[in-house]
Amino acid sequence: MNLNLKGKNALVCGSSKGIGLAAAIELAKLGANITLVSRSASIMANLTNQLSHEEGQRHDFLAADFSDTADLKRKVRGLVVTKPIHILVNNTGGPPAGPILESSEEAFLDAYSKHLICNHLLAKAVIPGMRKEGYGRIINVISTSVKAPLSGLGVSNTVRAAVANWAKTLANEVGADGITVNNVLPGATNTDRLRDIIENKAAKSGKAVEEVTGGMQAQIPLGRFAEPEEIGAAIAFLASPAASYITGVALAVDGGRLKNM
Repeated sequence: MNLNLKGKNALVCGSSKGIGLAAAIELAKLGANITLVSRSASIMANLTNQLSHEEGQRHDFLAADFSDTADLKRKVRGLVVTKPIHILVNNTGGPPAGPILESSEEAFLDAYSKHLICNHLLAKAVIPGMRKEGYGRIINVISTSVKAPLSGLGVSNTVRAAVANWAKTLANEVGADGITVNNVLPGATNTDRLRDIIENKAAKSGKAVEEVTGGMQAQIPLGRFAEPEEIGAAIAFLASPAASYITGVALAVDGGRLKNM
């Protein structure tokens, strides 16, 4: 199986922690050169030292705030002038939790911009280079909610579904160029966001955090939450040459929690 990414350049969004950082680490292990993307330059400067540094590997970072689309567009255009991007991992922190009727119009617009619009402008910036290189992998980290909406995540359910359909449409348009577009749907994963969700549920229900955690894990056939590196491994596989005939799919990495296929 060819998992070799030596000489490939990967742009990994939301890579200062959690799933984004785990994906960057796994891609670097396969030989890719990583450009980390998040808001904090100081954090990313330290994180580049955690990545694999085999002979010839070069890692850097791009400090960008997804709430400023104009600045993001300018910075990524500057990046692709210096090198082609072969792998794009679109990954952005999820919108605040809450029932859909309690969500403001501004919350929907903010999430739509940070997720779908930013994904779109990044894809448009890197696809010309992918076409020229004859190699492209776009992987969007979204949620199992695209298959079955999750209670208490009204804005997220809505926007994630939009991203999934955008990705499927894009996959159909760029497949002939040797570019694949896939979605990874993480289940409950040990990240700061999951801890926030658990604490919020505990506060609203009056239950202990441990009780809420146990109840959530009981819904997962594997009986536990995922670790970020398990999601990162799925992303790295989809970025590899071995996944060259996989495109337009939504891959659930959820320990079997989804009840449908």
